[in-house]
Amino acid sequence: MIIPALDLIDGTVVRLHQGDYDQKRDYGKDPLIRLQDYQKQGAKQLHLVDLTGAKDPQARQISLIKSLINGVQVPVQIGGGIRTEDDVKTLLSAGATRVVIGSTAIKQPDLVKKWFNTYGPESLVLALDVRIDQQGNKNVAIHGWQEDSKQTLEQVIDDYLAYGLKHVLCTDISKDGTLSGSNVELYQEISQKYPTIAFQASGGIGQLDDVKALQESGVAGIIVGRALLEGKFTVQEAIACWQKG
Repeated sequence: MIIPALDLIDGTVVRLHQGDYDQKRDYGKDPLIRLQDYQKQGAKQLHLVDLTGAKDPQARQISLIKSLINGVQVPVQIGGGIRTEDDVKTLLSAGATRVVIGSTAIKQPDLVKKWFNTYGPESLVLALDVRIDQQGNKNVAIHGWQEDSKQTLEQVIDDYLAYGLKHVLCTDISKDGTLSGSNVELYQEISQKYPTIAFQASGGIGQLDDVKALQESGVAGIIVGRALLEGKFTVQEAIACWQKG
């Protein structure tokens, strides 16, 4: 599944380079028009990141998020600084199909495991951003990639499997926002190791060949952000490519 993504700061569609707020590119104040266009082209799911809320949960763009979700007819998953149960509850109440949880899943696993019990594994996505070292260890980074969690991707997944973990959005940090291709080997390896998990691949998708390369990796979906904003290909083309295999 192709999952078009938009990152939002104060209602504006943006892209950060490698997670850096000081290196951001603006793509205009028309998120709803973009989402509706993605849906019209055949997207069956959409992905939003509230970067304003990630920086300051008090400033979460809830009214904007509600209007975006209400403006489309397909499921929307949302992330961005999810730290408390209130954050989860608020976004699910706003109409989000799934809430994407990053650093909190690593820093406060007992809290997040309670959310799995309360809201069910279908409502939650773990966003695990990895830096792969020279030994091939997949080290999970947190807090906007500023900090190494001292845990590997496999350790985190194994820890949550007992709580029904179903959805994992995995990003190879070195690829994010680069349009230089995806880490296909990473996704092949983890999809084979954890066949019950629906992995979403994120980072590096720059052309249709990258979509094609991931098609056989075993991932359930591909998050595509910058490539669509910059017109490298359309949602329709990416879906056709994905379905062809």
